[in-house]
Amino acid sequence: MSLLPLIFTAGWASGINAYAVVLLFGLFGVTGLSDEVPEGLQRPDVLIAAGVLFLIEAVADKIPYFDSFWDSIHTVIRPAAGAVVAALLAGSDGSLPQLAAAAVGGTTALVSHLVKAGLRMGINTSPEPASNIVASTLEDLGVASVITLAVFHPLPAAIIAGVLLILGILLVVFLAKRIRRSWRRFRAWLETRRSPAPSR
Repeated sequence: MSLLPLIFTAGWASGINAYAVVLLFGLFGVTGLSDEVPEGLQRPDVLIAAGVLFLIEAVADKIPYFDSFWDSIHTVIRPAAGAVVAALLAGSDGSLPQLAAAAVGGTTALVSHLVKAGLRMGINTSPEPASNIVASTLEDLGVASVITLAVFHPLPAAIIAGVLLILGILLVVFLAKRIRRSWRRFRAWLETRRSPAPSR
């Protein structure tokens, strides 16, 4: 089970920003800083795609209400990415079957994603956009820091990821009323985007 802490951490981070996880692992592998990174994550096309999508998410994730729309379309993408990254990591080591690794990575990514989406819903109740920008920046820095730590010290990184996940769940419970209010506003925001513009 030597890779389990790394897989758990990768799953947690994928639920927040899957493209950053793929990009960081790939760069660590290409530069030779880690031997744990599978070849599939080091391919130039994978790195380019992850880099472009990371830049798009870096902008989309900072726009109030659009960030919640972005989260909604990533409800499948982030857990799937967490499962794929976990399976690839397990494929380079015989200590954990790939199917079990994919289950751990995908499930952790799903829970992490739901926590992130819930907290961002709560943040969207604030009238100013600065909170979205600050939250998104902190998420990106947190993912980069924890993944970097996980590459060199997997167990401490997994402990930090686990603590952050638990704190996030507790915050979602605490902000439940604000999240429900933001959800209603988000649905109203979606309706305004779907409805045709009035004819003149």
